[in-house]
Amino acid sequence: MANLLSRLGRLAFRRRWYVVAIWLAVLGAIGFASTTASALPDDSGSRPDIEAQAAFELVQQRFPGDAGGDRASAKIVFVAPAGERVTDPDNRAAIERLVGEASRGSQVAVAVNPFQARAVNAAATTAYATVMYSVTAGELTDDARRHLREAVDRARAAGLTVEVGGPVLAEKAGIGGVSELIGVLLAALVLLITFGSLVAAGLPLLTALLGVGVSMLAIATLGSAFGMSSNSSTLAIMLGLAVGIDYALFVVSRYREERAAGRTPEDATAIAVGSAGSSVVFAGLTVVIALAGLTVLGIPAAGQMGLAAAGAVVIAVLIALTLVPALLGFWPNAVLARRIRGGASITTGGGGTRWSRFVLRHPVAVLVASVTGLAVLAIPALDLRLGMPGDEAKSTETTERRAYDALAAGFGPGFNGPLTIVVDAKGAGDPRAAVRTVSAKIAGTPGVVSVSPPRFNPDGDTALFTATPSTAPASEETKDLVRLIRDQRAGDTFLVSGTTAVNIDVARKVQDALVPYLAIVLGLAFLLLLVVFRSLLVPLKAVVGFLLSVLASLGCVVAVFQWGWAADLIGLEQTGPIISMMPIVLVGIVFGLAMDYEVFLVSRMCEAHSRGEPARQAIVTGFRHSARVVVAAALIMIAVFAGFVGADLAMIKMIGFGLATAVLFDAFVVRMALVPAVLALLGERAWTLPRVTARAGSPTMDP
Repeated sequence: MANLLSRLGRLAFRRRWYVVAIWLAVLGAIGFASTTASALPDDSGSRPDIEAQAAFELVQQRFPGDAGGDRASAKIVFVAPAGERVTDPDNRAAIERLVGEASRGSQVAVAVNPFQARAVNAAATTAYATVMYSVTAGELTDDARRHLREAVDRARAAGLTVEVGGPVLAEKAGIGGVSELIGVLLAALVLLITFGSLVAAGLPLLTALLGVGVSMLAIATLGSAFGMSSNSSTLAIMLGLAVGIDYALFVVSRYREERAAGRTPEDATAIAVGSAGSSVVFAGLTVVIALAGLTVLGIPAAGQMGLAAAGAVVIAVLIALTLVPALLGFWPNAVLARRIRGGASITTGGGGTRWSRFVLRHPVAVLVASVTGLAVLAIPALDLRLGMPGDEAKSTETTERRAYDALAAGFGPGFNGPLTIVVDAKGAGDPRAAVRTVSAKIAGTPGVVSVSPPRFNPDGDTALFTATPSTAPASEETKDLVRLIRDQRAGDTFLVSGTTAVNIDVARKVQDALVPYLAIVLGLAFLLLLVVFRSLLVPLKAVVGFLLSVLASLGCVVAVFQWGWAADLIGLEQTGPIISMMPIVLVGIVFGLAMDYEVFLVSRMCEAHSRGEPARQAIVTGFRHSARVVVAAALIMIAVFAGFVGADLAMIKMIGFGLATAVLFDAFVVRMALVPAVLALLGERAWTLPRVTARAGSPTMDP
């Protein structure tokens, strides 16, 4: 592969104008196609094979023409001023006036008066009106939203507290804003310090941004066809930017090293793409495999995010192998540090050399400290609780969060997450009696506050009603309640659905898939590294290190997002369960990134050992050539990922924090400390295979 990539790098260097023109044409073509595509929704709405989804499909089948589950809705919450009631004449008149105005809005199907629907709490301090639209949230026009907003503003002017729950007036969540810009600037600063050249620092940023642009436009063009959501595109931005900078960094760094050795620009480019490019291909392949593997878990949303991010990684790899060498042809000398252009020799890894020798002198102490530290950080992961927070996790500056709080205060915490019970009485002799039996059984279940009257389908053989829990939607008590209701089905045929049940079912499915997926990823890592390094102990050490860094990162996520430690520092207003898909997505991404550092660092050691250096000296040589670049790459990724901690989307905020901590632990603790310590203790045994599996030959990678 190295020879093929070397020829590709040489061709891109010679035909640089064509390469640049091709990439710009691709960007323009995809950009033009994206202008006709519809915007991606905040949530794709796809669900895995779970009971809550089966209930939803049964409702669609038995209640023809009832698209209520798909239509947009808004819940307008009214809170009377202190000492007053919503039933007081002036307050009631203001509420009824708002409901009347809301019903006249475009695309509105019906607006339900709270006094007619008995949607007033016992103390008459809080009431709510439901506005149902004839279209989905994605199809709502700006005029429809503006009409509701203006009606709400007029009701507020009358002295009432009025908030709106649901997606109609919800602001579209941002992905990072200023914090992400700061992350990119920090990445630029790291590149500038590493290379000592503005052109060398700017080239990885330029190519990474181009790659992200192509990825985002491609997702915008094809995302709707594949049912992707805005979460998918945001993850692709995050990962595409990080790996795009890093992959270009490795190629440019090797190019500078070869130029310092006296090679011509064209030869240096060919060697850089053939050697570092081989590692880029392997590292990118591992990321793509891990992310694409999310599609086989039976969780559509995780699979969509994985495919979108995998596509961004593929584009980053292609750009590193073609566009980067083409741009090196335009600036063959400008990417070199000023002192190198002046004829000085390059110095590699002074700090890395000193550190590796320190580890060689104290391998046991370094190993014990590394493992102990990561194990302690991983302890909170034992308390990992998965769920899907809703409006309660949003900022109190949003109207939907304030509506959630007002409903919880006025009607109880479970009011925001009612359970939908679907009773299939088709085979019952008396369907209505069967439904009454189910309703009475659920009403008597501990933890259920109330049940609504059942609503039958036209055939009279299926009924719907809601059960309101006494606890909040994301609480453990509500999970136990759903489990209890389902366990007492006996001979009754009913299903439990609703948003709360969907989130509980998805969390359980993800939790069941987490361990098998982790086992698959660990097994894949072991086999890939076994082929690369032709060693049994090196892959085993890499797998254990990867497991430690992932668990330590999950421990930090639990401590911050679930326990609330240092939550104020990242602008987290509400703690709760860890978002269901986050651990699996984290495992998939960190696996690929961990293999990046393993390959770039250890392959240089393997290369030195294959040339005849003793095992301990090969560690020093590997650090001298690779440590500086690996540290820079890790700092860049940490800066980029940390920038997304400022996102409004809870999923992206959590993944950004988890990835930043995982890279920190994997690069600086596992690869820089644990790996050399283990290799030092293993000595020559690290680079051998059992005779039954050994094959003659040199390593397959030559970064």
